[in-house]
Amino acid sequence: MMGDGFFLPSTNGSGNKDSPKKTITTKKKKKRGGTKKKMTIEQTSAYKSVREWVFLGQSVAVLDDDFGVQWSRGKEKLVFELHSHSTCSDGFLSPTKLVERAHQNGVKVLSLTDHDTMSGIPEALEAARRFGIKIIPGVEISTIFSPRESGSEEPVHILAYYSSCGPARCEELEKFLADIRDGRFLRAKNMISKLNKLKLPLKWEHVARIAGKDVAPGRLHVARALVEAGHVENLKQAFARYLYDGGPAYSTGSEPAAEKTVQLICETGGVAVLAHPWALKNPVAIIRKLKEAGLHGIEVYRSDGKLAVYSDLADAYDLVKLGGSDYHGRGGNSESDMGSVSLPVLAVHEFLKVAQPIWFSAIRHILENYVKDPSDSKLELILKFGKTRVSKGVPPLNSGNDLVNQCLSSWLTIEERQNAELEAIKLKLFQISIGQGDTQIPK
Repeated sequence: MMGDGFFLPSTNGSGNKDSPKKTITTKKKKKRGGTKKKMTIEQTSAYKSVREWVFLGQSVAVLDDDFGVQWSRGKEKLVFELHSHSTCSDGFLSPTKLVERAHQNGVKVLSLTDHDTMSGIPEALEAARRFGIKIIPGVEISTIFSPRESGSEEPVHILAYYSSCGPARCEELEKFLADIRDGRFLRAKNMISKLNKLKLPLKWEHVARIAGKDVAPGRLHVARALVEAGHVENLKQAFARYLYDGGPAYSTGSEPAAEKTVQLICETGGVAVLAHPWALKNPVAIIRKLKEAGLHGIEVYRSDGKLAVYSDLADAYDLVKLGGSDYHGRGGNSESDMGSVSLPVLAVHEFLKVAQPIWFSAIRHILENYVKDPSDSKLELILKFGKTRVSKGVPPLNSGNDLVNQCLSSWLTIEERQNAELEAIKLKLFQISIGQGDTQIPK
């Protein structure tokens, strides 16, 4: 049910590792007038912690419900959507429209995870301010897993979730992603060539127009071109006949090794999560190797419930359990809607317990670099992802202290802001003057 983000789904299914697609623990529909299940003490504590993080830097009117749990603004649910795409990759909606859709569906925390690009994050942040939605900067990175023993290569997608001020080594990550995007152009051209050899005429210009200016084309763009050209009836048919992994028109690009990608996500202050493991041919071997490389979690929850076999794997390898709709905005019944995945409050709490120390270290690293070289270019990098809500009457940033006061309150908890190392950085930031040209430290 939409918006039931903090009610535990039924977990009665035992699961069968030989048939992962049949081990879905489905959610039971609630009968009208039925008795609501009270939160346990553990769930209540987790909810309060999650809620504090969601509303960092905001003044929120609070009401107590019958269970002693505090809900904001009339008991609205805190729905997390951690997997979505915009027109900056292969989605159908712009980042702004995507955020509007999230708001319509009651989403309070949204991660935009476009394929191999974070270019849509600033626009999403701008739109999110209007609706009070918290944005987790994210990206879904295309990789290849090559088994060292027997078996063939297969594509693996890794989700990366970053702090509210982005990756710790932004330039390094952007170069990494740019190389993948360059490979996507070559990959799309190879797919078009294979389709032409299959007597399905398609032009590069057609696919490029669908993808949009400066957007690295993917399989979905090629599939849309096939539909428009009349070669197939719909997107599902395009993938089923020609574009599935290993299909007659399938092609790889210049994807990096999955293990290397996980390591880079960790090194740049991100949380690495394996996307849709149910699509993998050899998930156990891949999860084992990626865990060794630093993997933090895997997707377990879908809109139709929890996949027990992957929940068991998460337990076996001590991984956080997450999930998202993988929303592209294509419409119809062919995909899960935005915010349709019910993440249990305990799962979200465990995610934040892993993520917050990682994000804190990344923020500290970014601010330390800015203190060492307080240039406008580095300030722009910070504010690119760390934009905050601008209230009426709030003056513009004039000093590093303003940066701390206006930004850190929405990035970090009170306890994190009182960290001794961060206090030392704040003292140095206090001396920095933000001017019209390069940022200067007064003599």
